Amino acid sequence: MERYGERFYLVREDLLSEAMNKTLDAKELLESGKVGTVNQAVQSVDLSRSAFYKYRDGVFPFETMVKEKIVSIAIHLEDRSGSLSTLLAVLANLGCNILTIHQTIPLQGRANVTISIETASAKEDINGILKALKKLEHVKQVNIIGSGA
Repeated sequence: MERYGERFYLVREDLLSEAMNKTLDAKELLESGKVGTVNQAVQSVDLSRSAFYKYRDGVFPFETMVKEKIVSIAIHLEDRSGSLSTLLAVLANLGCNILTIHQTIPLQGRANVTISIETASAKEDINGILKALKKLEHVKQVNIIGSGA
């Protein structure tokens, strides 16, 4: 049996406790330079110092965990001429290093595409990358299926 604290979970933001969300806000204030001390950060978000220190090393934004990592994305793409090349151009323009591409044979007008990208030099965080892909006319669905070093 594993001890608590040795495993990691991906949890949707609205399921985090108020103290965990405020800890994330305080960390963002510190990292952005908007405040100079932990005391200023916790006062700004109405959080106790003890709660901040309890959670600061245990909660991280998802994009922090995938920075400089490989992210695999599953995309449902309409089968139209140029749709894959447009998708790849958007990723390239965002500074993503495309590592692998796998596309199924289109069935019923759609193809499933799995792309692995390296995000270290990307101009956007992973949320910005996903938003840009979802805006494409021929993209019907975008999901992260994994990430790693």
